[in-house]
Amino acid sequence: MTSGDELLKVLATLANPHRLRVLAALSGERNYVSRLARELGISRPLLQVHLRKLEAAGLVTGRAEVSEDGKAMKFYEVNPFRIELTPQAIEAAVRTLTVPGEEKGDT
Repeated sequence: MTSGDELLKVLATLANPHRLRVLAALSGERNYVSRLARELGISRPLLQVHLRKLEAAGLVTGRAEVSEDGKAMKFYEVNPFRIELTPQAIEAAVRTLTVPGEEKGDT
């Protein structure tokens, strides 16, 4: 993570059990939406909501591909990431946070 805002976005994204399950399911191999929804036992629309949030946080990447029978399929895979939460990392992240209502440089 390079900024406090990015760290907050990732932590907020991970603070959901469905999204943790999605990441766990994708950690071994990439998968397409329909099969992943079946494996996780959730609807495709709900899965797509969670995948969009994971993608917006930079944790997964989706790529559309055409199958041999001509069907469009979207495959997702986990992007490599590492989060190290130490007091020092949090202190550094806090220095770069955007606080609503405060302009940079205000004291």
